[in-house]
Amino acid sequence: MFDDTYKTIAAPAEGLYKEKGSKFLAFAYPVRTIDEVKAHLERLRKDYFDARHHCYAYILGPRKDAFRANDDGEPSGTGGRPIHGQLLSADLTDTLIVVVRYFGGILLGASGLANAYKTAARDAIDHAQIIEKTIDCRYRLGFAYETMNDVMRILKDYDLKPENQNYNLDCTLEVSVRQSLSVRFYDNVAELRTVKIDILS
Repeated sequence: MFDDTYKTIAAPAEGLYKEKGSKFLAFAYPVRTIDEVKAHLERLRKDYFDARHHCYAYILGPRKDAFRANDDGEPSGTGGRPIHGQLLSADLTDTLIVVVRYFGGILLGASGLANAYKTAARDAIDHAQIIEKTIDCRYRLGFAYETMNDVMRILKDYDLKPENQNYNLDCTLEVSVRQSLSVRFYDNVAELRTVKIDILS
């Protein structure tokens, strides 16, 4: 059986690391889109306009197929990559971590920098509530009113809640089904030959 779950964070969280006068403020956010990532970055750059660097990394999608790490002017691989490494280590996706650095006047060196960004990112993750979500398939069902009881019985069997319902002479509803159950659900609905089932996602 393939894995149809993934981990993300439930709400924003913060972390902090200090080294030789430099302060590394870490901010973790649950995100779903690049636009959300950009909005958080833009706001942090305004709120902490006097900081030296805003390094970040994010991973998006249940399959973790979209990701980026950005050093924001730090030596290559010392900012974004360690943050990205902590996201991978915690097995998180749909998550953005930004680490804002205030320079303390003493150079930390490449290894010191990488460790600082890594530790700050880890602290934010440690302060976050990590939750598990399921990868779902979404369907729209169309059926005659007389078929309502049969449709609702199947939804009850799978413990599903209908959404966007429209119960007139011709009824429609939408439902999200855990991916590992989706084929069986589809087949069960298809057995009700009067029900039209469309795959939305």
